[in-house]
Amino acid sequence: MRNLRKAIQHPLGRPENVAVRKVDLSHPARSPLGTAVVNCAAYRHGVRQDGHRSPEEALAYVRRRPGRGFVWIGLHEPDEAEFEGIADLFGLHPLAVEDAVHAHQRPKLDRYDDTLFMVLKTVRYVEHAQLTATSEVVETGEIMIFIGKDFVVTVRHGGHGSLGPLREQLEADPEHLAKGPSAVLHAIADHVVDHYLDVSEAVRDDIDEVELSVFADIPGRGGDPGQIYQLKRELMELKRAVAPLDRPLQQLSENGLPIIDPDIRRYFRDVADHLSRVSDQVTGYDALIDSILQANLAQVTVAQNEDMRKITSWAAIIAVPTMVCGVYGMNFEHMPELGWSFGYPLVWAVILVSCFLLYRGFRRNGWL
Repeated sequence: MRNLRKAIQHPLGRPENVAVRKVDLSHPARSPLGTAVVNCAAYRHGVRQDGHRSPEEALAYVRRRPGRGFVWIGLHEPDEAEFEGIADLFGLHPLAVEDAVHAHQRPKLDRYDDTLFMVLKTVRYVEHAQLTATSEVVETGEIMIFIGKDFVVTVRHGGHGSLGPLREQLEADPEHLAKGPSAVLHAIADHVVDHYLDVSEAVRDDIDEVELSVFADIPGRGGDPGQIYQLKRELMELKRAVAPLDRPLQQLSENGLPIIDPDIRRYFRDVADHLSRVSDQVTGYDALIDSILQANLAQVTVAQNEDMRKITSWAAIIAVPTMVCGVYGMNFEHMPELGWSFGYPLVWAVILVSCFLLYRGFRRNGWL
């Protein structure tokens, strides 16, 4: 498992104390905390509680006090040893724990007793000066979320999709955050889907550029099939993140999950509407790229036909002198016009006139 690439500081500038394992702190990608835990906080009535707590202390603090409180722990690419203590503390199901540690999961929503486990694909548009046949356009990562009655555990994989700014936004709205772990789950899902929209718009610009290069009537400029195919492959990465998420969001907006606050369900319907918009865009882009690729291949075929017609036309013109020279090179004794002083100029005249007439005919028919 890859180590933590980037440390996330407490949103208010105060680092949290956590149970520190003996790990290699010299590794440049490790968290300054010394573990995969990058943030740990306890909330009551939507307000972050002061104090530096380990996950165990934060959970005990919440459960000792009545009221709507929960713990939110954020991790980045934990290994099995680092996640083992968290899993035992919150009673997470072993199958979900295995999925959370090992990335490359399909977006989904699973229920294990009183715990929900959701997988979201994060996406990021990779800036590039020029699209090539090897350009990376869409970079993907993953966020796994465990929510229970009084806890949220987020596990992030990939070098992007930090939840630090999102945590700050939620803490600035205590009324919404007071609705509990389901409010955090909604905020993360909404945050991820909004990024889908941003990436979709950016990919559209690349598609427009490729479309222009295919249909531009400029000598020496034309679409590169490899470039178009690479863009289609990158679009598929976005499609794999978007398409499977439709059913989980529908489940979250329905009444079958008591752990989801009733007031939050309608927010999930709004997220599902945004996802439908992205899904329609991606489907349209996919069909458009297919059309662009077909148009490019048709242009290649037309260009090849043009070349073949030119080659055929010149071969037909050259065949005239070749045939005449071949006849007079047979060395027969009795051949017409051999003894005539104007025979040689006449043969050249016949050759030139025949070639001119063929050339003119091919030009008029657009072959040359």
